Amino acid sequence: MRQTTYFESFSARQLLDDYPVDERFAQRHRALSRDALFAQQDAAFRRCLARAWQIPFYQRLWGAHGVEPGDIDGLRDIGKLPVFGKHEIMQSVAANPPLGDFHGWRDGSDAGNVPLIFHTTSGTTGRPQPLLFSPRSREVQSLLLARLYRWQGMRAGDVVHSVYGHGMINGGHYVREAVTHYTQALFCSAGTGVETRSAQQVQLMRDLRATVIVGFADYIKKLADVAREAGIEPGRDIPLRMVCGHLGRESRAALSATWGGVELFDWYGVGDTGAIAGEGPDHDGMYLMEDAQYVEILDVDSGLGADDGAPGDMVVTCLYKDDIYPIIRFNTHDVTRTLTSPSSLGLNLRRIEGFLGRSDNMVKIRGINVFPQAFAPILETQPRYAGEFLCVATRDDAGRDALAVQVEVSGSSDDAALTDIFAQTLRARLGVEVGVQLCALGSLATQTGIETRQKPIRLLDKRFE
Repeated sequence: MRQTTYFESFSARQLLDDYPVDERFAQRHRALSRDALFAQQDAAFRRCLARAWQIPFYQRLWGAHGVEPGDIDGLRDIGKLPVFGKHEIMQSVAANPPLGDFHGWRDGSDAGNVPLIFHTTSGTTGRPQPLLFSPRSREVQSLLLARLYRWQGMRAGDVVHSVYGHGMINGGHYVREAVTHYTQALFCSAGTGVETRSAQQVQLMRDLRATVIVGFADYIKKLADVAREAGIEPGRDIPLRMVCGHLGRESRAALSATWGGVELFDWYGVGDTGAIAGEGPDHDGMYLMEDAQYVEILDVDSGLGADDGAPGDMVVTCLYKDDIYPIIRFNTHDVTRTLTSPSSLGLNLRRIEGFLGRSDNMVKIRGINVFPQAFAPILETQPRYAGEFLCVATRDDAGRDALAVQVEVSGSSDDAALTDIFAQTLRARLGVEVGVQLCALGSLATQTGIETRQKPIRLLDKRFE
C-alpha cells in the first residue's frame, strides 16, 4: 500500500471552505437555519458512524449495550449510543498497548492509511492519555482554534506569548500550529514556568512587545505579579491588549486589571476534540462550533439530557473525525450550562456559559454539589486573598464527606478574624460548611503546581485513602 504523506492527505483549500474564518464564518451562521445546520451535522455524523463501526473499540462498546449497526438512523438516534470517556480509553490502552484499539490507524483501510500525529494529555486527572490525530483532523482542530482567535481580534503582526506546555503534552503544540498555520501573528512558545522561568518570560514579553497572551488564567495572572516584582509594568512596558485563554471562574475584572485593563476572551476545548466553543466579540457566553462539534449537555447523575439552562456534563461528537479516531459521545466530564437568550450577533449557533467545574472533581456535601472552581470568585472578595488555594476533601468513619480549603493570604496567616470571614463568606455563597486554613504566600506552590503545570491542582481528594 502506498504511503500517503501528511500534506497529500487533505486539501487546505477545502478545509477553509468547509470551516470558514472571519466574516465568512459570521455570514454563514447568520444565514444558515437551525434545520439546515442539523442536516449538515447529520450527514457528517453518518460518515463518522460508518467509520466507527470498523473499529474494535466501538464494536465492543456499542455491542455491550446491545446496539447493532442498523439501530442508529442518523443523528436523531445518537442518544441510543453509550457515552465513553478517558476511563474507557485507558482500558483500551491497557488491554492493547501501547496505543489501544480505540482508533483505526493502519487497519488496512484507506482512512487508516495516513500519518499519525501523537501527543498525550497533561495527566491532570491521572495517567496521561494518548491523543491521536490524522493530518486532516489535526488541521481542522488548528483551524477551529485560529477561527476563534481571529474572531476575538488576533490580527496580522500581533506578538502572541503562549504559556501552554510542550513536551509530550498536546496543548502547546496544537496552539502553536493554530497560530502559525492560520494567522499572520508572531508566535512565542514560552511554555510553563519550568520550560521558561517566569522572570525570563516577562522580560521576553517586554523585549518583543507582546500584544496577546494565550494560556490558563492562573499562570497568566501570576506572570503579571512577576513582572511588577521585576519593575516591569504590564500595559506600559508590555503593551498587551488581549488575553485569549481558559479563564475559569475567577474575576475577569481582576485578571484584566493585572494586565493594565486588557480585553479578555475565553474558549473551551479538550485534547481529544480540539476547540469546542469560544467567546465572541459580544462577550455573551461561548458559541459552540456546531459545524464541527455536536454537543450534548447531560445531567451528571442521570446521564439524560439536561434542561436548557441546567448544568450538566459536556458530551461531544466530533463531526469531522471520520478517519483514524472517530469521537462519538465523548464525555469530557466538564460541566457547563446552555444559554437560552438569543445571540446579539445574530448567529444561529447555541451558546454555553463556559467551564463551571469537573463532575469527577465534584464533592457532594450534605446533598449540595461543590466544585473547587467555585471557590476562586468567592475568595477574591477579600483583599488579602493572594490568588492561590487548594481544596482538601476527606471522609469520616461514618462515610460523610467534608471539604476544607487552604488559602494563601498576604500578611500574617495567623489571623482568626480573617479565617472566620472566609468561612462565613463560603458558607453563605456555597450553602455548606467549609473549613478554612490560611497559608503564607507561595506555600501552596508545590501542591498546586502553579509553576509546573498547565492547569494547577485545585482539589486534593483524600476520601478514598
